[in-house]
Amino acid sequence: MSGKHSEQYIYNYNDFIKILPAWAQEFSNKYRSKSSTLYILHGNIRDILPHERKEGEFVFKRVQDYISEILFGNQDIIAYYDRSSGISFCEPHMDQEYLEAAPGLVTSESADKGDFVSNDPEKSFPYIEKYFLSRIPKEKKEKCRMVFIVDYAEQIVPAGELNRLSDADRYCMVTFSRWATDPKFKNGDISMILLTENLADISSRITNAPATVKINVPFPDAKIRESYLSSKEKTGKLLLEKGFTVDVLASVTSGLNLMNLESLAAESFEKEEPLSLEIMRRKKKQIIEDQASGLLEFMETSYDLSHVSGHDFIKKRFKNAAKVIKMGRTDVLPMGYLVAGPVGTGKSFMVNAFAGEIGIPMVKFKNFRTKWQGETESNLERALNILVAMAPVGVMVDEADAFLGDRQNEGDSGTSNRVFAQIASFMGNTEYRGKIIWFLITCRPDLIPIDLKRQGRAEEHLALFYPESKKDREELFKTLVKKLNLDIRNFSVADLFKKYDHEYSGADLEAVLIRANQIATIDKRIYVKREDMEEAMSDFLPAAYKYEVELQNLVAVLECTSKEMIPVRFQKLPRSKILSEIQELKMLCGERQ
Repeated sequence: MSGKHSEQYIYNYNDFIKILPAWAQEFSNKYRSKSSTLYILHGNIRDILPHERKEGEFVFKRVQDYISEILFGNQDIIAYYDRSSGISFCEPHMDQEYLEAAPGLVTSESADKGDFVSNDPEKSFPYIEKYFLSRIPKEKKEKCRMVFIVDYAEQIVPAGELNRLSDADRYCMVTFSRWATDPKFKNGDISMILLTENLADISSRITNAPATVKINVPFPDAKIRESYLSSKEKTGKLLLEKGFTVDVLASVTSGLNLMNLESLAAESFEKEEPLSLEIMRRKKKQIIEDQASGLLEFMETSYDLSHVSGHDFIKKRFKNAAKVIKMGRTDVLPMGYLVAGPVGTGKSFMVNAFAGEIGIPMVKFKNFRTKWQGETESNLERALNILVAMAPVGVMVDEADAFLGDRQNEGDSGTSNRVFAQIASFMGNTEYRGKIIWFLITCRPDLIPIDLKRQGRAEEHLALFYPESKKDREELFKTLVKKLNLDIRNFSVADLFKKYDHEYSGADLEAVLIRANQIATIDKRIYVKREDMEEAMSDFLPAAYKYEVELQNLVAVLECTSKEMIPVRFQKLPRSKILSEIQELKMLCGERQ
Protein backbone atom coordinates (compact mmCIF):
# COMPACT_ATOMS: atom_id res chain seq x y z
CA MET A 1 0.00 0.00 0.00
CA SER A 2 2.85 2.36 0.73
CA GLY A 3 4.83 1.51 -2.35
CA LYS A 4 7.22 -0.80 -0.45
CA HIS A 5 6.87 -4.34 -1.67
CA SER A 6 8.47 -7.73 -1.12
CA GLU A 7 9.06 -7.98 -4.88
CA GLN A 8 11.15 -5.05 -6.04
CA TYR A 9 9.41 -4.13 -9.26
CA ILE A 10 7.03 -1.48 -7.90
CA TYR A 11 8.40 1.91 -6.91
CA ASN A 12 5.39 4.11 -6.22
CA TYR A 13 1.72 3.77 -5.39
CA ASN A 14 0.41 5.18 -8.66
CA ASP A 15 2.32 2.60 -10.69
CA PHE A 16 1.26 -0.08 -8.24
CA ILE A 17 -2.48 0.68 -8.27
CA LYS A 18 -2.69 0.63 -12.08
CA ILE A 19 -1.76 -3.04 -12.34
CA LEU A 20 -4.09 -4.27 -9.60
CA PRO A 21 -7.40 -5.92 -10.49
CA ALA A 22 -10.48 -3.77 -9.87
CA TRP A 23 -11.35 -5.37 -6.52
CA ALA A 24 -7.81 -4.85 -5.19
CA GLN A 25 -7.81 -1.24 -6.43
CA GLU A 26 -11.06 -0.66 -4.53
CA PHE A 27 -9.62 -2.21 -1.39
CA SER A 28 -6.37 -0.22 -1.66
CA ASN A 29 -8.20 3.08 -2.16
CA LYS A 30 -10.57 2.42 0.75
CA TYR A 31 -7.67 1.46 2.97
CA ARG A 32 -5.66 4.57 2.10
CA SER A 33 -8.68 6.78 2.73
CA LYS A 34 -8.82 5.50 6.33
CA SER A 35 -12.62 5.59 6.16
CA SER A 36 -12.94 2.17 7.79
CA THR A 37 -11.05 -0.47 9.72
CA LEU A 38 -13.35 -3.41 8.94
CA TYR A 39 -13.37 -5.00 5.47
CA ILE A 40 -15.17 -8.07 4.16
CA LEU A 41 -13.76 -9.79 1.06
CA HIS A 42 -16.28 -12.21 -0.42
CA GLY A 43 -16.85 -14.17 -3.62
CA ASN A 44 -14.07 -16.10 -5.35
CA ILE A 45 -11.76 -16.18 -2.35
CA ARG A 46 -10.99 -19.90 -2.42
CA ASP A 47 -9.19 -19.48 -5.73
CA ILE A 48 -5.63 -18.54 -6.56
CA LEU A 49 -5.69 -14.86 -7.47
CA PRO A 50 -3.70 -13.29 -10.32
CA HIS A 51 -1.27 -10.39 -10.00
CA GLU A 52 0.10 -8.83 -13.16
CA ARG A 53 3.80 -8.07 -12.64
CA LYS A 54 4.02 -6.48 -16.04
CA GLU A 55 2.03 -6.59 -19.28
CA GLY A 56 0.83 -10.16 -19.81
CA GLU A 57 2.98 -11.66 -17.02
CA PHE A 58 1.14 -12.93 -13.95
CA VAL A 59 1.91 -14.52 -10.61
CA PHE A 60 -0.85 -16.40 -8.76
CA LYS A 61 -1.43 -16.29 -5.00
CA ARG A 62 -4.05 -17.53 -2.55
CA VAL A 63 -6.06 -14.70 -1.02
CA GLN A 64 -4.18 -14.47 2.31
CA ASP A 65 -0.83 -14.36 0.51
CA TYR A 66 -2.18 -11.87 -2.04
CA ILE A 67 -3.15 -9.47 0.75
CA SER A 68 0.04 -10.01 2.72
CA GLU A 69 2.61 -10.09 -0.08
CA ILE A 70 1.09 -8.09 -2.93
CA LEU A 71 -0.95 -5.45 -1.13
CA PHE A 72 1.11 -5.05 2.05
CA GLY A 73 4.48 -6.44 0.99
CA ASN A 74 4.75 -8.54 4.18
CA GLN A 75 5.55 -5.31 6.04
CA ASP A 76 4.80 -4.31 9.64
CA ILE A 77 2.37 -6.75 11.38
CA ILE A 78 0.02 -9.13 9.54
CA ALA A 79 -1.79 -11.73 11.62
CA TYR A 80 -4.11 -14.56 10.54
CA TYR A 81 -6.92 -16.37 12.33
CA ASP A 82 -9.36 -19.16 11.55
CA ARG A 83 -11.31 -21.60 13.71
CA SER A 84 -8.97 -24.46 12.87
CA SER A 85 -5.49 -22.92 13.11
CA GLY A 86 -5.95 -20.14 15.64
CA ILE A 87 -3.59 -17.13 15.57
CA SER A 88 -0.54 -17.04 13.27
CA PHE A 89 1.50 -14.45 11.37
CA CYS A 90 2.69 -14.06 7.79
CA GLU A 91 6.40 -14.04 8.75
CA PRO A 92 8.26 -16.12 11.39
CA HIS A 93 9.76 -13.02 13.04
CA MET A 94 6.25 -11.60 13.57
CA ASP A 95 5.24 -14.83 15.33
CA GLN A 96 8.30 -14.62 17.53
CA GLU A 97 7.76 -10.96 18.43
CA TYR A 98 4.15 -11.63 19.40
CA LEU A 99 4.97 -14.67 21.56
CA GLU A 100 7.72 -12.70 23.31
CA ALA A 101 5.39 -9.75 23.97
CA ALA A 102 2.24 -11.69 24.91
CA PRO A 103 3.27 -12.72 28.47
CA GLY A 104 3.62 -9.03 29.34
CA LEU A 105 -0.03 -8.52 28.36
CA VAL A 106 -1.38 -11.19 30.73
CA THR A 107 -3.72 -9.89 33.44
CA SER A 108 -4.82 -13.25 34.84
CA GLU A 109 -2.71 -15.78 36.72
CA SER A 110 -4.68 -18.60 35.12
CA ALA A 111 -3.59 -17.64 31.59
CA ASP A 112 -1.87 -20.30 29.53
CA LYS A 113 0.65 -19.81 26.72
CA GLY A 114 -1.69 -21.68 24.41
CA ASP A 115 -4.28 -18.94 24.90
CA PHE A 116 -2.10 -16.51 22.92
CA VAL A 117 -2.62 -18.47 19.68
CA SER A 118 -5.77 -20.41 20.60
CA ASN A 119 -8.45 -21.16 18.00
CA ASP A 120 -10.98 -20.18 20.69
CA PRO A 121 -11.58 -16.47 19.96
CA GLU A 122 -12.66 -15.77 23.55
CA LYS A 123 -9.16 -16.78 24.63
CA SER A 124 -6.94 -15.40 21.85
CA PHE A 125 -8.72 -12.22 20.72
CA PRO A 126 -8.09 -10.27 23.96
CA TYR A 127 -4.34 -10.90 23.56
CA ILE A 128 -4.13 -10.01 19.89
CA GLU A 129 -6.10 -6.82 20.63
CA LYS A 130 -3.75 -5.82 23.46
CA TYR A 131 -0.75 -6.64 21.30
CA PHE A 132 -1.96 -4.48 18.42
CA LEU A 133 -2.71 -1.56 20.75
CA SER A 134 0.71 -1.91 22.38
CA ARG A 135 2.40 -1.60 18.97
CA ILE A 136 0.79 1.72 18.05
CA PRO A 137 3.71 4.15 17.67
CA LYS A 138 3.81 6.85 20.31
CA GLU A 139 5.15 9.39 17.81
CA LYS A 140 2.73 10.44 15.05
CA LYS A 141 5.47 10.58 12.45
CA GLU A 142 6.15 6.88 12.98
CA LYS A 143 4.03 4.35 11.08
CA CYS A 144 3.12 0.74 11.85
CA ARG A 145 0.36 -0.92 9.86
CA MET A 146 -1.41 -3.81 11.54
CA VAL A 147 -3.72 -6.17 9.69
CA PHE A 148 -5.80 -9.00 11.15
CA ILE A 149 -7.05 -11.42 8.45
CA VAL A 150 -9.88 -13.69 9.65
CA ASP A 151 -10.69 -16.56 7.31
CA TYR A 152 -13.97 -18.52 7.32
CA ALA A 153 -15.54 -15.54 9.08
CA GLU A 154 -18.98 -17.12 8.76
CA GLN A 155 -17.87 -19.65 11.40
CA ILE A 156 -17.48 -17.00 14.11
CA VAL A 157 -20.00 -14.29 13.11
CA PRO A 158 -22.65 -16.40 11.34
CA ALA A 159 -25.92 -15.10 9.94
CA GLY A 160 -28.96 -15.75 12.07
CA GLU A 161 -31.26 -14.30 14.66
CA LEU A 162 -29.47 -12.93 17.70
CA ASN A 163 -31.27 -15.20 20.15
CA ARG A 164 -30.09 -18.26 18.22
CA LEU A 165 -26.38 -17.38 18.34
CA SER A 166 -24.02 -19.07 20.78
CA ASP A 167 -22.27 -17.03 23.46
CA ALA A 168 -19.00 -17.35 21.50
CA ASP A 169 -20.64 -16.06 18.31
CA ARG A 170 -22.11 -13.11 20.19
CA TYR A 171 -18.71 -12.37 21.70
CA CYS A 172 -17.12 -12.27 18.22
CA MET A 173 -19.89 -10.11 16.80
CA VAL A 174 -19.56 -7.57 19.61
CA THR A 175 -15.76 -7.65 19.36
CA PHE A 176 -15.65 -6.92 15.63
CA SER A 177 -18.32 -4.24 15.98
CA ARG A 178 -16.35 -2.60 18.77
CA TRP A 179 -13.04 -2.80 16.89
CA ALA A 180 -14.67 -1.30 13.79
CA THR A 181 -15.79 1.79 15.70
CA ASP A 182 -12.92 2.18 18.19
CA PRO A 183 -10.96 5.39 17.40
CA LYS A 184 -7.80 3.71 18.69
CA PHE A 185 -7.97 1.19 15.85
CA LYS A 186 -8.54 3.83 13.17
CA ASN A 187 -5.89 6.20 14.51
CA GLY A 188 -3.50 3.33 15.13
CA ASP A 189 -3.81 1.93 11.57
CA ILE A 190 -5.25 -1.40 12.76
CA SER A 191 -7.51 -3.13 10.21
CA MET A 192 -9.61 -6.30 10.21
CA ILE A 193 -10.23 -8.23 6.99
CA LEU A 194 -12.93 -10.91 7.11
CA LEU A 195 -12.95 -13.55 4.38
CA THR A 196 -16.06 -15.47 3.32
CA GLU A 197 -17.40 -16.94 0.10
CA ASN A 198 -20.97 -15.72 0.62
CA LEU A 199 -21.73 -12.38 2.21
CA ALA A 200 -25.13 -13.71 3.27
CA ASP A 201 -23.41 -16.25 5.55
CA ILE A 202 -22.18 -13.45 7.87
CA SER A 203 -24.32 -11.68 10.45
CA SER A 204 -26.19 -8.75 8.94
CA ARG A 205 -25.21 -6.73 12.01
CA ILE A 206 -21.66 -6.87 10.68
CA THR A 207 -22.30 -6.68 6.92
CA ASN A 208 -24.81 -3.83 7.16
CA ALA A 209 -22.88 -1.75 9.67
CA PRO A 210 -21.96 1.73 8.33
CA ALA A 211 -18.31 1.15 9.18
CA THR A 212 -18.04 -2.06 7.11
CA VAL A 213 -16.53 -2.04 3.60
CA LYS A 214 -17.67 -4.98 1.44
CA ILE A 215 -15.59 -5.98 -1.60
CA ASN A 216 -16.45 -8.74 -4.04
CA VAL A 217 -13.61 -10.82 -5.50
CA PRO A 218 -14.84 -11.95 -8.95
CA PHE A 219 -14.18 -15.11 -10.91
CA PRO A 220 -11.30 -14.77 -13.41
CA ASP A 221 -12.12 -13.34 -16.83
CA ALA A 222 -11.01 -14.83 -20.16
CA LYS A 223 -7.72 -12.87 -20.16
CA ILE A 224 -6.75 -14.21 -16.73
CA ARG A 225 -7.78 -17.75 -17.63
CA GLU A 226 -5.73 -17.59 -20.82
CA SER A 227 -2.68 -16.30 -18.96
CA TYR A 228 -2.95 -19.06 -16.38
CA LEU A 229 -3.44 -21.77 -18.98
CA SER A 230 -0.48 -20.41 -21.00
CA SER A 231 1.71 -20.69 -17.90
CA LYS A 232 0.64 -24.33 -17.54
CA GLU A 233 1.30 -24.99 -21.23
CA LYS A 234 4.82 -23.54 -20.97
CA THR A 235 5.66 -26.00 -18.20
CA GLY A 236 4.32 -28.89 -20.29
CA LYS A 237 1.55 -29.58 -17.76
CA LEU A 238 -1.33 -28.80 -20.13
CA LEU A 239 -2.34 -31.37 -22.75
CA LEU A 240 -4.65 -30.16 -25.52
CA GLU A 241 -6.21 -32.03 -28.41
CA LYS A 242 -4.75 -31.04 -31.78
CA GLY A 243 -6.39 -27.83 -32.99
CA PHE A 244 -7.75 -27.00 -29.53
CA THR A 245 -5.78 -23.91 -28.50
CA VAL A 246 -5.28 -22.13 -25.18
CA ASP A 247 -7.29 -19.08 -26.26
CA VAL A 248 -10.24 -21.26 -27.28
CA LEU A 249 -10.00 -23.19 -24.01
CA ALA A 250 -9.99 -19.89 -22.10
CA SER A 251 -13.07 -18.68 -23.95
CA VAL A 252 -15.14 -21.80 -23.23
CA THR A 253 -14.29 -21.98 -19.52
CA SER A 254 -16.33 -18.99 -18.33
CA GLY A 255 -17.72 -19.74 -14.89
CA LEU A 256 -14.66 -21.75 -13.80
CA ASN A 257 -11.99 -20.40 -11.49
CA LEU A 258 -8.26 -21.08 -11.66
CA MET A 259 -8.43 -23.90 -9.11
CA ASN A 260 -10.95 -25.62 -11.38
CA LEU A 261 -8.58 -25.20 -14.34
CA GLU A 262 -5.66 -26.49 -12.26
CA SER A 263 -7.66 -29.60 -11.37
CA LEU A 264 -8.72 -30.19 -14.99
CA ALA A 265 -5.17 -29.76 -16.30
CA ALA A 266 -3.72 -32.04 -13.60
CA GLU A 267 -6.31 -34.78 -14.22
CA SER A 268 -5.74 -34.58 -17.98
CA PHE A 269 -1.95 -34.73 -17.55
CA GLU A 270 -2.14 -37.63 -15.10
CA LYS A 271 -4.39 -39.67 -17.42
CA GLU A 272 -2.47 -38.57 -20.54
CA GLU A 273 -5.84 -37.58 -21.99
CA PRO A 274 -5.65 -34.28 -23.93
CA LEU A 275 -8.44 -31.82 -23.24
CA SER A 276 -10.94 -31.41 -26.08
CA LEU A 277 -14.00 -29.25 -26.62
CA GLU A 278 -16.31 -32.17 -25.83
CA ILE A 279 -14.42 -33.09 -22.64
CA MET A 280 -14.50 -29.45 -21.52
CA ARG A 281 -18.22 -29.19 -22.20
CA ARG A 282 -18.86 -32.23 -20.02
CA LYS A 283 -16.44 -31.22 -17.25
CA LYS A 284 -17.64 -27.62 -17.14
CA LYS A 285 -21.24 -28.76 -16.72
CA GLN A 286 -20.24 -31.04 -13.86
CA ILE A 287 -18.05 -28.45 -12.10
CA ILE A 288 -20.57 -25.62 -12.27
CA GLU A 289 -23.45 -27.80 -11.12
CA ASP A 290 -21.26 -28.97 -8.22
CA GLN A 291 -20.26 -25.39 -7.35
CA ALA A 292 -23.90 -24.37 -7.45
CA SER A 293 -24.79 -27.26 -5.12
CA GLY A 294 -27.78 -28.21 -7.25
CA LEU A 295 -29.04 -24.62 -7.57
CA LEU A 296 -28.35 -24.44 -11.32
CA GLU A 297 -28.89 -27.09 -13.96
CA PHE A 298 -27.24 -26.98 -17.38
CA MET A 299 -29.77 -27.23 -20.19
CA GLU A 300 -28.38 -29.35 -22.97
CA THR A 301 -30.48 -29.60 -26.10
CA SER A 302 -30.25 -31.17 -29.51
CA TYR A 303 -33.10 -28.95 -30.70
CA ASP A 304 -33.23 -25.51 -32.26
CA LEU A 305 -36.06 -23.25 -33.37
CA SER A 306 -36.65 -25.34 -36.49
CA HIS A 307 -38.12 -27.96 -34.16
CA VAL A 308 -40.82 -25.54 -32.98
CA SER A 309 -44.17 -25.56 -34.79
CA GLY A 310 -46.15 -22.35 -35.23
CA HIS A 311 -45.49 -19.33 -33.01
CA ASP A 312 -43.84 -17.67 -36.02
CA PHE A 313 -43.74 -14.22 -34.46
CA ILE A 314 -41.92 -15.46 -31.35
CA LYS A 315 -39.52 -17.59 -33.37
CA LYS A 316 -38.70 -14.52 -35.47
CA ARG A 317 -37.95 -12.51 -32.31
CA PHE A 318 -35.72 -15.24 -30.93
CA LYS A 319 -33.91 -15.71 -34.26
CA ASN A 320 -33.21 -11.98 -34.39
CA ALA A 321 -31.88 -12.15 -30.82
CA ALA A 322 -29.64 -15.09 -31.81
CA LYS A 323 -28.25 -13.05 -34.73
CA VAL A 324 -27.25 -10.07 -32.58
CA ILE A 325 -25.72 -12.37 -29.96
CA LYS A 326 -23.53 -13.94 -32.65
CA MET A 327 -22.67 -10.43 -33.89
CA GLY A 328 -21.52 -9.50 -30.39
CA ARG A 329 -24.13 -6.72 -30.13
CA THR A 330 -25.49 -7.72 -26.74
CA ASP A 331 -26.25 -4.06 -25.99
CA VAL A 332 -29.41 -4.25 -28.14
CA LEU A 333 -30.86 -7.30 -26.38
CA PRO A 334 -33.68 -7.19 -23.82
CA MET A 335 -32.66 -7.73 -20.21
CA GLY A 336 -35.08 -10.63 -20.18
CA TYR A 337 -38.21 -12.25 -21.56
CA LEU A 338 -41.52 -13.13 -19.96
CA VAL A 339 -42.87 -16.22 -21.75
CA ALA A 340 -46.55 -16.79 -20.94
CA GLY A 341 -49.34 -19.03 -22.19
CA PRO A 342 -51.62 -21.87 -21.04
CA VAL A 343 -50.28 -25.25 -19.98
CA GLY A 344 -49.03 -27.52 -22.75
CA THR A 345 -48.12 -24.82 -25.28
CA GLY A 346 -44.40 -25.67 -25.21
CA LYS A 347 -43.05 -22.62 -23.35
CA SER A 348 -40.12 -24.48 -21.81
CA PHE A 349 -39.42 -26.28 -25.08
CA MET A 350 -39.38 -22.94 -26.94
CA VAL A 351 -36.74 -21.57 -24.57
CA ASN A 352 -34.84 -24.86 -24.76
CA ALA A 353 -34.84 -24.62 -28.57
CA PHE A 354 -33.62 -21.02 -28.33
CA ALA A 355 -30.73 -22.30 -26.21
CA GLY A 356 -29.77 -24.59 -29.09
CA GLU A 357 -30.00 -21.66 -31.50
CA ILE A 358 -27.80 -19.07 -29.75
CA GLY A 359 -24.63 -20.98 -28.94
CA ILE A 360 -24.25 -19.68 -25.38
CA PRO A 361 -24.86 -21.77 -22.25
CA MET A 362 -28.36 -21.90 -20.81
CA VAL A 363 -29.06 -22.90 -17.21
CA LYS A 364 -32.23 -23.58 -15.31
CA PHE A 365 -32.61 -21.90 -11.93
CA LYS A 366 -33.63 -24.51 -9.36
CA ASN A 367 -35.03 -24.17 -5.86
CA PHE A 368 -32.65 -22.31 -3.55
CA ARG A 369 -34.97 -21.96 -0.57
CA THR A 370 -34.41 -23.94 2.63
CA LYS A 371 -35.93 -23.95 6.10
CA TRP A 372 -32.64 -22.92 7.72
CA GLN A 373 -32.14 -19.31 8.74
CA GLY A 374 -29.74 -17.49 6.41
CA GLU A 375 -29.15 -20.45 4.09
CA THR A 376 -31.66 -19.29 1.47
CA GLU A 377 -29.90 -15.94 1.00
CA SER A 378 -26.53 -17.71 0.92
CA ASN A 379 -27.71 -20.15 -1.76
CA LEU A 380 -29.06 -17.32 -3.89
CA GLU A 381 -25.85 -15.31 -3.57
CA ARG A 382 -23.79 -18.33 -4.64
CA ALA A 383 -25.98 -18.95 -7.68
CA LEU A 384 -25.95 -15.30 -8.78
CA ASN A 385 -22.17 -15.12 -8.46
CA ILE A 386 -21.85 -18.16 -10.72
CA LEU A 387 -24.17 -16.57 -13.30
CA VAL A 388 -21.96 -13.47 -13.37
CA ALA A 389 -18.89 -15.67 -13.86
CA MET A 390 -20.56 -17.66 -16.66
CA ALA A 391 -21.70 -14.64 -18.68
CA PRO A 392 -22.87 -14.61 -21.39
CA VAL A 393 -25.54 -17.02 -20.20
CA GLY A 394 -29.29 -17.54 -20.47
CA VAL A 395 -31.26 -18.27 -17.30
CA MET A 396 -34.57 -20.11 -17.43
CA VAL A 397 -36.93 -19.77 -14.47
CA ASP A 398 -39.81 -22.22 -14.86
CA GLU A 399 -43.09 -21.63 -13.00
CA ALA A 400 -41.73 -18.14 -12.32
CA ASP A 401 -44.91 -16.95 -10.56
CA ALA A 402 -44.34 -19.50 -7.76
CA PHE A 403 -40.55 -19.62 -7.88
CA LEU A 404 -39.67 -15.95 -7.48
CA GLY A 405 -42.18 -14.90 -4.83
CA ASP A 406 -42.95 -11.24 -4.11
CA ARG A 407 -42.50 -8.49 -1.54
CA GLN A 408 -45.64 -9.42 0.40
CA ASN A 409 -44.59 -12.81 1.79
CA GLU A 410 -44.79 -13.06 5.57
CA GLY A 411 -43.99 -15.53 8.30
CA ASP A 412 -40.33 -16.29 7.55
CA SER A 413 -38.55 -13.47 9.42
CA GLY A 414 -38.34 -11.37 6.26
CA THR A 415 -36.33 -13.93 4.26
CA SER A 416 -38.73 -13.91 1.28
CA ASN A 417 -38.76 -10.13 1.14
CA ARG A 418 -34.96 -9.96 1.19
CA VAL A 419 -34.67 -12.68 -1.45
CA PHE A 420 -37.18 -10.98 -3.72
CA ALA A 421 -35.37 -7.65 -3.39
CA GLN A 422 -32.05 -9.34 -4.16
CA ILE A 423 -33.42 -11.02 -7.31
CA ALA A 424 -35.15 -7.85 -8.52
CA SER A 425 -32.01 -5.78 -8.00
CA PHE A 426 -29.84 -8.32 -9.81
CA MET A 427 -32.24 -8.67 -12.75
CA GLY A 428 -32.37 -4.90 -13.13
CA ASN A 429 -28.60 -4.35 -13.16
CA THR A 430 -27.97 -2.95 -16.65
CA GLU A 431 -24.30 -3.98 -16.46
CA TYR A 432 -25.56 -7.47 -17.28
CA ARG A 433 -27.59 -6.51 -20.37
CA GLY A 434 -26.88 -9.13 -23.02
CA LYS A 435 -24.64 -10.99 -20.58
CA ILE A 436 -27.32 -12.57 -18.38
CA ILE A 437 -30.61 -13.05 -20.25
CA TRP A 438 -33.61 -14.03 -18.15
CA PHE A 439 -36.50 -16.19 -19.35
CA LEU A 440 -39.41 -16.15 -16.90
CA ILE A 441 -41.82 -18.93 -17.88
CA THR A 442 -45.33 -19.02 -16.48
CA CYS A 443 -48.94 -19.82 -17.30
CA ARG A 444 -50.02 -17.14 -14.82
CA PRO A 445 -48.11 -13.94 -15.63
CA ASP A 446 -50.69 -11.94 -13.64
CA LEU A 447 -49.20 -13.47 -10.47
CA ILE A 448 -45.68 -12.21 -11.22
CA PRO A 449 -45.03 -8.89 -9.45
CA ILE A 450 -44.71 -5.85 -11.69
CA ASP A 451 -41.24 -5.29 -10.20
CA LEU A 452 -39.94 -8.26 -12.20
CA LYS A 453 -41.81 -7.86 -15.48
CA ARG A 454 -41.39 -4.13 -15.99
CA GLN A 455 -39.04 -2.53 -18.50
CA GLY A 456 -35.45 -2.98 -17.38
CA ARG A 457 -36.05 -6.54 -16.17
CA ALA A 458 -38.21 -9.03 -18.13
CA GLU A 459 -38.74 -6.40 -20.83
CA GLU A 460 -40.21 -8.39 -23.70
CA HIS A 461 -43.47 -10.23 -23.04
CA LEU A 462 -44.20 -13.16 -25.35
CA ALA A 463 -47.17 -15.52 -25.30
CA LEU A 464 -47.81 -18.97 -26.77
CA PHE A 465 -51.30 -20.30 -27.51
CA TYR A 466 -52.87 -23.55 -28.68
CA PRO A 467 -53.00 -24.06 -32.47
CA GLU A 468 -56.20 -22.46 -33.77
CA SER A 469 -56.71 -23.94 -37.23
CA LYS A 470 -56.56 -27.49 -38.58
CA LYS A 471 -53.56 -26.41 -40.64
CA ASP A 472 -51.78 -25.32 -37.46
CA ARG A 473 -52.54 -28.70 -35.87
CA GLU A 474 -51.19 -30.57 -38.90
CA GLU A 475 -48.01 -28.49 -38.79
CA LEU A 476 -47.68 -29.20 -35.07
CA PHE A 477 -48.19 -32.91 -35.76
CA LYS A 478 -45.32 -32.93 -38.31
CA THR A 479 -43.02 -31.04 -35.95
CA LEU A 480 -43.70 -33.43 -33.07
CA VAL A 481 -43.05 -36.45 -35.31
CA LYS A 482 -39.66 -34.88 -36.10
CA LYS A 483 -38.98 -34.09 -32.44
CA LEU A 484 -39.88 -37.63 -31.28
CA ASN A 485 -38.02 -39.18 -34.23
CA LEU A 486 -41.00 -41.35 -35.16
CA ASP A 487 -41.41 -43.43 -38.29
CA ILE A 488 -44.91 -42.55 -39.56
CA ARG A 489 -46.04 -44.60 -42.52
CA ASN A 490 -47.73 -42.47 -45.16
CA PHE A 491 -51.22 -41.41 -44.13
CA SER A 492 -53.02 -38.08 -43.88
CA VAL A 493 -53.72 -36.89 -40.35
CA ALA A 494 -56.06 -34.16 -41.63
CA ASP A 495 -59.14 -36.38 -41.71
CA LEU A 496 -58.34 -37.70 -38.23
CA PHE A 497 -58.34 -34.13 -36.90
CA LYS A 498 -61.75 -33.65 -38.52
CA LYS A 499 -63.05 -36.82 -36.91
CA TYR A 500 -61.55 -36.11 -33.46
CA ASP A 501 -62.00 -32.36 -33.27
CA HIS A 502 -60.49 -31.48 -29.88
CA GLU A 503 -58.56 -28.36 -28.89
CA TYR A 504 -55.16 -30.04 -28.74
CA SER A 505 -52.27 -28.43 -26.94
CA GLY A 506 -48.76 -29.38 -27.99
CA ALA A 507 -48.49 -31.52 -24.86
CA ASP A 508 -51.80 -33.23 -25.67
CA LEU A 509 -50.76 -34.12 -29.21
CA GLU A 510 -47.34 -35.31 -28.05
CA ALA A 511 -49.05 -37.60 -25.54
CA VAL A 512 -51.30 -39.01 -28.30
CA LEU A 513 -48.27 -39.69 -30.53
CA ILE A 514 -46.46 -41.48 -27.72
CA ARG A 515 -49.55 -43.64 -27.09
CA ALA A 516 -49.72 -44.48 -30.79
CA ASN A 517 -46.02 -45.40 -30.78
CA GLN A 518 -46.61 -47.60 -27.75
CA ILE A 519 -49.38 -49.46 -29.61
CA ALA A 520 -46.98 -50.01 -32.53
CA THR A 521 -44.23 -51.21 -30.18
CA ILE A 522 -46.55 -53.75 -28.52
CA ASP A 523 -47.39 -54.97 -32.02
CA LYS A 524 -43.61 -55.36 -32.59
CA ARG A 525 -43.43 -52.64 -35.24
CA ILE A 526 -40.92 -49.78 -35.50
CA TYR A 527 -43.35 -47.60 -37.41
CA VAL A 528 -46.70 -45.99 -36.59
CA LYS A 529 -49.61 -46.60 -38.96
CA ARG A 530 -52.99 -44.94 -39.29
CA GLU A 531 -54.79 -47.53 -37.15
CA ASP A 532 -52.39 -46.85 -34.24
CA MET A 533 -53.01 -43.12 -34.48
CA GLU A 534 -56.78 -43.50 -34.70
CA GLU A 535 -56.89 -45.83 -31.71
CA ALA A 536 -54.88 -43.36 -29.64
CA MET A 537 -56.93 -40.32 -30.75
CA SER A 538 -60.29 -42.06 -30.20
CA ASP A 539 -59.26 -42.96 -26.66
CA PHE A 540 -57.87 -39.51 -25.79
CA LEU A 541 -59.96 -37.21 -23.59
CA PRO A 542 -58.96 -33.56 -23.22
CA ALA A 543 -58.32 -32.42 -19.66
CA ALA A 544 -61.40 -31.16 -17.82
CA TYR A 545 -60.01 -27.82 -16.61
CA LYS A 546 -61.36 -25.58 -19.34
CA TYR A 547 -61.93 -22.60 -17.00
CA GLU A 548 -58.30 -22.66 -15.85
CA VAL A 549 -57.06 -22.88 -19.46
CA GLU A 550 -59.29 -20.02 -20.59
CA LEU A 551 -58.05 -17.93 -17.63
CA GLN A 552 -54.46 -18.68 -18.63
CA ASN A 553 -55.27 -17.67 -22.21
CA LEU A 554 -56.75 -14.33 -21.19
CA VAL A 555 -53.98 -13.29 -18.75
CA ALA A 556 -51.44 -14.20 -21.46
CA VAL A 557 -53.30 -11.96 -23.93
CA LEU A 558 -53.07 -9.06 -21.48
CA GLU A 559 -49.32 -9.53 -21.11
CA CYS A 560 -48.49 -9.56 -24.84
CA THR A 561 -46.31 -6.64 -25.92
CA SER A 562 -47.24 -7.20 -29.59
CA LYS A 563 -50.69 -7.55 -31.14
CA GLU A 564 -49.35 -9.85 -33.85
CA MET A 565 -48.90 -12.82 -31.52
CA ILE A 566 -52.46 -12.66 -30.10
CA PRO A 567 -54.88 -15.25 -31.56
CA VAL A 568 -57.53 -13.79 -33.88
CA ARG A 569 -60.41 -14.66 -31.54
CA PHE A 570 -58.93 -12.41 -28.85
CA GLN A 571 -57.68 -9.51 -30.98
CA LYS A 572 -61.00 -7.62 -31.14
CA LEU A 573 -61.96 -8.14 -27.50
CA PRO A 574 -61.91 -4.82 -25.57
CA ARG A 575 -59.50 -4.74 -22.66
CA SER A 576 -62.40 -4.11 -20.27
CA LYS A 577 -64.14 -7.23 -21.52
CA ILE A 578 -60.99 -9.32 -21.03
CA LEU A 579 -60.57 -7.99 -17.49
CA SER A 580 -64.16 -8.76 -16.54
CA GLU A 581 -63.89 -12.28 -17.96
CA ILE A 582 -60.68 -12.83 -16.00
CA GLN A 583 -62.42 -11.80 -12.78
CA GLU A 584 -65.32 -14.13 -13.53
CA LEU A 585 -63.01 -17.05 -14.34
CA LYS A 586 -61.04 -16.50 -11.14
CA MET A 587 -64.28 -16.78 -9.18
CA LEU A 588 -65.22 -19.98 -11.04
CA CYS A 589 -61.76 -21.40 -10.28
CA GLY A 590 -62.15 -20.54 -6.58
CA GLU A 591 -59.39 -17.93 -6.46
CA ARG A 592 -59.44 -15.10 -3.97
CA GLN A 593 -59.86 -11.69 -5.54
